[in-house]
Order: sequence, then C-alpha cells, then structure tokens
Amino acid sequence: MQKVTRLTDKDRPKVLIIDDSAYDRNRSKKVELLARCFDHASLKMRFYKGFRMLTLGWSDGHTFLPIDFPCSVRKSLKLIAFLKISKNALAAINVERIRFSQPLNRLPDMIRRALANEVEASYVLMDSWFTLPPLVKAIVKQGLDVIGMVKKTKQRYLVNGKPVSLKQLYQLAQPVESKKGILRSIDTVMKNGTPVKIVFIQNRNKRSE
Repeated sequence: MQKVTRLTDKDRPKVLIIDDSAYDRNRSKKVELLARCFDHASLKMRFYKGFRMLTLGWSDGHTFLPIDFPCSVRKSLKLIAFLKISKNALAAINVERIRFSQPLNRLPDMIRRALANEVEASYVLMDSWFTLPPLVKAIVKQGLDVIGMVKKTKQRYLVNGKPVSLKQLYQLAQPVESKKGILRSIDTVMKNGTPVKIVFIQNRNKRSE
C-alpha cells in the first residue's frame, strides 16, 4: 500500500470505494454458512446461493486495491481481515464475532480501520445501494466526503426547514447551463442534519430521465 502511495502524485485525489459483490456458489451443497442471497446489482434482480462479499477498496484513478472485505452470512462468525501496511508486516485485524446484519452497519468500522492504518483518502465513492442518511452521516463524521448516486425513495431533504422529496427538490434546484450533462444542482440538508449537494444529471442510457 505504501509503495503505491509513494508512486501517486500528491495532488491526485485518492478515494475509498465501497462495493458489494456476489460470490456465487449455486452448485454447492455442503459449504459452511452458505446462504440464499439477493443480487441487487444484477439486471435480472435474482436470488442466488452463496455469499455477499462487501469490499472496501482504495484507488487513485489508475490502481484499485481491496483493503477490507468481511463476508455477509446468516450466522455469527469470527472473521479475519488482512491489511498490508508495510513491506515486512501484515496486520491481522480481528473482527470479533460479527453477527448477521446489514452491510451498512459494518462500513463505518471498515473505513475507521483503513484510516487507522494510514490509508490516505479524501472521498468515499458508492452506488445508490449505500447512499443512505445514516451511513453518509457516519462517514462524514470521520472527516471524509461522500460521492454517490441517490435513489428515488421516501427519503426527505430539508429546504428552508421544510421536508421535500427528491422530485420536489429537482423543481426547486437551479438549472445549470454551463456544464454538459448536468441539469440542476442544489445545496440542501438531510433530515439527520447532514449537509449535502444534490446534482441532477442526464441519464446517458435513457435520455427521457
């Protein structure tokens, strides 16, 4: 990790990336802690037999390094996550008996461990599956900014003290004409008090959205 950091320009942004990958074991029958999982990233939105591999990675735009990866299971489990911190040392992070829970509950601790082991990053990148108010607030408290997509959910934002939906927020946002692909943007606050900037962009795959 330190070798890669030395090769990276100091002015180049360094980020942590959150990803939730499917570890498919559909043909297995006698694998410890095998579970039926839902693949939210698949276009088929399918169920599969296997595990969910929650991964925290580091990137400078050219290199990607996975640095923490607990596996989501349905029973209590003692996991060991390994993080290489120097040439001659391998730190074993003992995650004591992680109980089955939503991956969102584990991410703040994963990021905290990375920062404690001198992993440099200014941003955390994630998709819409993870961009929820409790997680965003927990990451911001650790001194990192969050960049992620947002789903159309029942989530509300505060504008002049009034809660509004994402659709209503779009109507209140100011149009942006100078930047290609960006339609509107607005500074607002999540209901949990976390300040955010919402940027509305054109869907490249579906021009009507």
